[in-house]
Order: sequence, then structure tokens, then C-alpha cells
Amino acid sequence: MTRITPADGFAIVTGAGSGLGRALARQLCDTGFTVIGTGRRAAALEETGATCAGRFTALPMDVSDFSAVRQGFAEVTARHGALALLINNAAVYPKRDVFDETPELFWQSLAINLGGVYACSWAALQDMAPRGTGRILNVASYADIAPLPASAAYSVSKGAQRVLTRALIADLFDRFPGIVLTDWLPGALATGMGIPDGLSPETAAQWGVKLALMRDEALNGAVFERDMELLPPRGLKTKLKDTLMMRRPRPRRL
Repeated sequence: MTRITPADGFAIVTGAGSGLGRALARQLCDTGFTVIGTGRRAAALEETGATCAGRFTALPMDVSDFSAVRQGFAEVTARHGALALLINNAAVYPKRDVFDETPELFWQSLAINLGGVYACSWAALQDMAPRGTGRILNVASYADIAPLPASAAYSVSKGAQRVLTRALIADLFDRFPGIVLTDWLPGALATGMGIPDGLSPETAAQWGVKLALMRDEALNGAVFERDMELLPPRGLKTKLKDTLMMRRPRPRRL
């Protein structure tokens, strides 16, 4: 299994000011990476940096400000060299009922949760594509499968984000198989966006970082939930063939 190392370049983690993003950034720093962390709150990013042994650089930025994303990514790649890894983690979960979720507020959430993922991926690809190598990990969710009350914007945007991952792969894989994109579902976490009795972001980040540093081309389009791969649905014909040939698909584990 090919793995990314600090010799390959630096990492960007969006939404690094708290919760899972902070835990991901800190663990990448502990692994030896230079990490650029984005977020809308400069003070929160500085708190993240205080735990990262001097390897963390704050990049205050709203990922829904596409001009700022384009400029920010260009500046950090000019300063730090090759961008080896992008973790698209930034998201909002406003928890508004449909009568409170105006069309304008709905669109603001989509601009962050979906538009921000595309903008950051597009900006990262400007550096990765000429080199033909790179890693993008999208922090995903099952929110679109069974939406909770007061979650319309979050559910729609996170479901569309998983479609976006597949669409990017459709555009990139034939020409740039060395740029690997994967969706990762960390599950319910004990964060501001999660639930009080959820998994600690530090525990989840161990799996996320391990997956993010795996650069095998076979991971292109794979989906992992916590520490295990989710195998794609199989049709009846495939199931019958596997049974006859005594094959049992086995998901990969982190």
C-alpha cells in the first residue's frame, strides 16, 4: 500500500478550528506534516496551532468565498511547495426547521458544505494535476439517507457532496489515476455538530488520518465508515456468481 509522507508535501485541513478538523490537523502534525488549517474564526485556528508543535499554519478563510479559496490555496502552495493532501472537513449544521430555513439561509449552507468542497478540491487540483499525484479525502455523512428534523440544508448538501466525489472521479480517473479521492463517514461525534455521547473526535481522527495517508489507486471512489470500508451494492447476478465461485467480498479495515 502506497502511503503519503511529509516528503511528498504539505496538507490542508478545512474546518480546522474545532472538533474533528482540529483533531485531524493535530494528528497530521504529530505525524510530521506541515498542516495548513482553514476556518472562519482566526482565534479558534490559533488554539489549534497551539497544540501542533509549530507545524500548523492558520489560514482564516470561509470556504464559501470562492475567490478567497482560490487565492489562499495559490499562496500556500507558492510558499510550501507540493500539496500532498486535502481533507475537506468544513461544514455547518444549522439545525433549522423549514419555516426558519429561508431560501437564502438554505443556500448559504449549501455554499459551505457543497460549494466549499468543490472550490477547495478545484484549487487543490491546480497543483496536483500537473504533478499527476495527490490525495483528497472528503468527510461525508449518511444524513441524506434518513434526514432528521430541522436538517434540510445539511442533509441535501452532504448527500450531494458524495455525488460530487463520484463526479470528480469520473472526470479525473482516466487521466490522473494517481490523484485518489475517497469519502469517509466518521459517524456521530461528540462535537458541537454531533451528539453528547458520540465518539470522541480524537478517536475518529486516528482512522481519518490513516485513511487520508493511504494513496493506493484502488481506493479511488471507495467509501469508509469509521474504520471499515462500505462495499458497493451487488446485483443478483454478481451475488450468484460469487456464491458459485465461493467468493466472499471482504471490506478493507483501517
